[in-house]
Amino acid sequence: MKKNMKHILCCLSAAILSVGLLAGCANNSGDSASSGSSAPSSGGTIEVVAKGFQHDFWKAVKTGAEEAGSEYGYKVNFVGPEGESAIAAQVEMLNNAINKKPDALCFAALDTEASLDAINKAMSNNIPIIGFDSGVPGAPEGAIAANAATDNYKAGELAAEKMFEAIKDKIVAAASGSAIRIGVISQEANSQSIKQRTSGFTEKMVKEIEALPEYGTGKVAVVGHTVFANGVSENGAKVIIDVRVPSDVTDALAKTEAQNLLEKDDIIAIYGSNEFAAKAIVNANDSLAGNRIGLEEGQVIAVGFDSGTLQIDAVRNKKFLGSVTQDPVAIGYKAVELAVKVAKGESVSDVDTGCKWYDSTNIDSEEIKPLLYQ
Repeated sequence: MKKNMKHILCCLSAAILSVGLLAGCANNSGDSASSGSSAPSSGGTIEVVAKGFQHDFWKAVKTGAEEAGSEYGYKVNFVGPEGESAIAAQVEMLNNAINKKPDALCFAALDTEASLDAINKAMSNNIPIIGFDSGVPGAPEGAIAANAATDNYKAGELAAEKMFEAIKDKIVAAASGSAIRIGVISQEANSQSIKQRTSGFTEKMVKEIEALPEYGTGKVAVVGHTVFANGVSENGAKVIIDVRVPSDVTDALAKTEAQNLLEKDDIIAIYGSNEFAAKAIVNANDSLAGNRIGLEEGQVIAVGFDSGTLQIDAVRNKKFLGSVTQDPVAIGYKAVELAVKVAKGESVSDVDTGCKWYDSTNIDSEEIKPLLYQ
């Protein structure tokens, strides 16, 4: 009997111990999930280091990134410095992201050279990097698996197409009359994205004009800056595309360049290749007597790029014909989607995240509203 009782007690003790172990495992699992540190069971972790965090543009990018993470079952950590001049802060964030050993990393570099040590560290730790927005220009060969970004040249072409439709009749009339001028304000001639937006616009405009039966080659001169000039002399040209780049990236200098263009008697249209340039056009117009830009007869047709409070108001109030915007939600979504694919060992390639045209007729539509920032 004692032997049987001893056997029963041993069995009961083993059962109690098993239940305790199972309960302990359940409690540990619950603690980990509630901490928010564990990745979804179907995926891993993607670190996203952006150029900023507080600006509405980057908030929209974050929205897209998190949507992709949720769809693919990956945890997304999105960080960025307070402003786009905080290079040291971004580099520190990049190093912190790499130290977490994520499955993949998305990176929009403020300064590639300043980030080289961190990029090399990611490579040595076999952490794949996806570039997004303006990407990581000048990164070591093989460092960036792919980029999710706007095709800025195509976006510039879209701006030219929309403007051409609005001024075509004046261009045709100029073939047998007085020469006309199309102004361009470009923030700079070094930034790849801004340069592509400017080149896309000027080169597409030249093609559209030269395709008219009244024109042909040699009648459109692109002047004002050597980076964009097409070698056609202003003398004898019927259409002059006048590209102005301020000597320094300040609002005052950009406004002066825009004002100089708007004061020319032969100008019929003007394009600003980013928010900075579009704002310069608005400010220059406001400093002149009356409204020089607008959609009425005799006014200068203005087209912009990006958004911002002044530009949005100008489009809504029909001072601007319209503007081209990037799709920040798509930028974030596509960047994370590429990161998930490369983390799984799939081959990836660059993705154009697209752009949209908006004007007074669709600015408040559900398609456009999420893409604009104040």
